Amino acid sequence: MKKQQEPALGRGLDALLGNANPTGNGSDVSNVNLDLIEPNPYQPRQEFDEESLAGLAESIKSIGLVQPVTLKQVSHDKYLIISGERRVRAARKAGLHTIPAYIRKVDDVGMLEMAIVENIQREDLDPVDTALSFRRLIEECNLTQEEMADRVGKKRSSVANYLRLLNLPPEIQKALKAGKITMGHAKALLSLADASDQDAVCEEIIRKDLSVRAAEEMVASLRDVPAIDHSGNSPKRTAKSVELTAGYSKVRDILGKYVCEGCVSVKRSGSGSGSVTMKFGNDDELASFLKVLEESDI
Repeated sequence: MKKQQEPALGRGLDALLGNANPTGNGSDVSNVNLDLIEPNPYQPRQEFDEESLAGLAESIKSIGLVQPVTLKQVSHDKYLIISGERRVRAARKAGLHTIPAYIRKVDDVGMLEMAIVENIQREDLDPVDTALSFRRLIEECNLTQEEMADRVGKKRSSVANYLRLLNLPPEIQKALKAGKITMGHAKALLSLADASDQDAVCEEIIRKDLSVRAAEEMVASLRDVPAIDHSGNSPKRTAKSVELTAGYSKVRDILGKYVCEGCVSVKRSGSGSGSVTMKFGNDDELASFLKVLEESDI
């Protein structure tokens, strides 16, 4: 199902820039020496994809830079990037000596807000960097989550979900940044209270390329049926129990290809026993499933 898009940012980058007291006409563009430009210390993006930068550099070589960057002049020989650091980096790769830019007067809080809003508008940040940006803006601008959500045009629940990602163990955050798991997987992991459980399930998600639904079911199984420690102490789980739960979810996914969606369920008990239940919508579905069983090695 296609995710419903959230409303556009409440204030928007244009509105923020419009309030930034531009020097002169807002449409004035200056050519600034690239050697005088330094990164924005409030840049929320932590990493820049080198392959993407190389592609942009080639485009700049061919047709030039279409959109000027926005800079803050801090002295006669120093500028800070408000927005457009990716374009500045690509322009350097392309061998340019100057770059077209709008020059704005803005304070540090304004620079932070503009940098974050631009990246969020462009959907250029990974979920962890987005979460870090939200937290920084909340802390440095003394905003509540509600005010933060209004500032960037997102639901408060969405902002809260991003901030919760920062409670995940470092290795899971790295996996999320690298695109090995999705935010849907991360939200499922957050419902596990124990960090070792989260790490173990995350490893299974990556190793077996589990869907979000399969991850949710694995998490639910671990929460509902804890593995019992034979010493009688607090319940503990092992990597094996996590792996088995992942296997049960995989069974459901495989069998579900031949019958109606949601018609296969896998349940397990604390002892490890369980059942596989299949519902079919009509005789044709049942016949199709039985034919697959006959022709396979199951």
